[in-house]
Amino acid sequence: MKKTAFLLLTVLLAACATKPVPQVAVNPLTFTDIPDNDLIRVGDDYYMVSTTMYFCPGAPIMHSRDLVHWRVVNYIYDCLADDDVYNLRDGRNAYGRGQWATTLREKDGIFYALFIANDQHKTFVYTTTDIQNGPWTRHAVYDRPFHDAGLLFDDGRAYVVWGNGDLRITELEPDLSAIKEGGVDQLLIAAPREGIGLRAEGAHFYHIGDYYYVLEIDWPQGQPRTETCWRSHDLLGEYEMKVVLQGAFDGRGDGVAQGGIVQTQHGDWYAIMFQDHGAVGRIPTIQPVTWTDGWPVMGDGGVPMKNVSVNLTADPKGDYVWASDEFDGESLGLVWQWNHKPVDSAWSLTERPGWLRLHTVGTVDGLMTARNTLTQRTAGPRCVSETHLDASAMQPGDRAGLCAFQSNYATLGVEVDSVGGRYLTAVLRSPGWRGMPDNVRELVREPLPAYDAWFRIRYVFTPQAEDDGAPDRAYLSYSFDGEQWTEIPEALQMRYTLDLFTGYRSALYSYATLQEGGYADFDYFHQEVY
Repeated sequence: MKKTAFLLLTVLLAACATKPVPQVAVNPLTFTDIPDNDLIRVGDDYYMVSTTMYFCPGAPIMHSRDLVHWRVVNYIYDCLADDDVYNLRDGRNAYGRGQWATTLREKDGIFYALFIANDQHKTFVYTTTDIQNGPWTRHAVYDRPFHDAGLLFDDGRAYVVWGNGDLRITELEPDLSAIKEGGVDQLLIAAPREGIGLRAEGAHFYHIGDYYYVLEIDWPQGQPRTETCWRSHDLLGEYEMKVVLQGAFDGRGDGVAQGGIVQTQHGDWYAIMFQDHGAVGRIPTIQPVTWTDGWPVMGDGGVPMKNVSVNLTADPKGDYVWASDEFDGESLGLVWQWNHKPVDSAWSLTERPGWLRLHTVGTVDGLMTARNTLTQRTAGPRCVSETHLDASAMQPGDRAGLCAFQSNYATLGVEVDSVGGRYLTAVLRSPGWRGMPDNVRELVREPLPAYDAWFRIRYVFTPQAEDDGAPDRAYLSYSFDGEQWTEIPEALQMRYTLDLFTGYRSALYSYATLQEGGYADFDYFHQEVY
């Protein structure tokens, strides 16, 4: 009898262990730049991909067990091309372009990622059988750029819905090796034109139950950005539409829209949609999905929610989409990305153990054309980034330090003049309008008393009660001993601009304006939300 009772208790405990424990997710999921989300579930694992455009490696794969906490575990590619664009040569670059809006799917143990690269004017398809650890293989390249495509495998066939304004459908070979000759290739949805600022884009394509669904983002005049759903019983039939998510969110007029939906292993449905949130970038939120008369209505009856109950056990690993780094390993953490293609021989974590060494590469005219600038996402509502620089090996004409990286940027670093004088400098730069010269202002120029300097950038994206100032400001501080800090009175007014199309990042830079041969050593990078 006791043995039977013990076995029964064991079974009950096992059942309880697998039963989901609801948790409350407070939006945004992670207050940082993770736009153009698409996500899938494979067993108990969730995978999400996002847009990182010109940064390398690109197209990060994030993993979660609870849809709330996400960790970067892989990248789809190291660099899209070894050309003038990604090598920042002859005035060419991929700013605001590169990889856009990847669609992620799994079929028969193979993971597929399809996206356009606007600098290449092509569509790329990558595959892997090990999404977390394995390399991705470039599977196909199409000469047609399928803008913001949504991929669907359906009854042995494959399709993408794509476009900006009107949405088209194009059939691919079942293994995505090519566009199917003689296959479906036609207009699918003619989105409304009247009263619309942004017409349909960001398509996500599903076949669920009796309907085909296309989710897309648009921007009706006088309304926030909006998630609209189209559905039809037939693949090529007439599609009807319904707004499934619309409303201001978290004290801002910006709506929440564009992303994917997923069903949990317990039968619940959720959407991950992003919000344009000023200088920090486009930040992801989770919204419950309620099927109402066959429509996937999101949030609270179609209105974005701040607090969402998620019927999954919390992931003990937590988030890993940005992090501090002591540079004490032999490889960089996955949270780091280079601005364009790096020169691998020009950086090292082993030449001086415990330090990141950035050698200069060629000679350039400024930060935006410099190679081997190492970047990481910032985080809201407020965060601070800090580093310690050893400038002893910098040469005349070299620049190195910490940067608030976007088109409208601030640099805080060391400059060596043409005769070897070392100065601590703080510079604000905003790009010239339509070919006009850049507006560059030097806030500080102070002789460096020794070879070491400490730099700190304090970002205030959303001011808190104790803050005095406007949103989206970056405050610069420096120190000559790592203990006594001087904050510069004038702050950088950050702006999210479409020429780069990414949220602000903290960047470590080292470049030459006169001659190669110098390098800068960085002791650590610390970042924390406060």
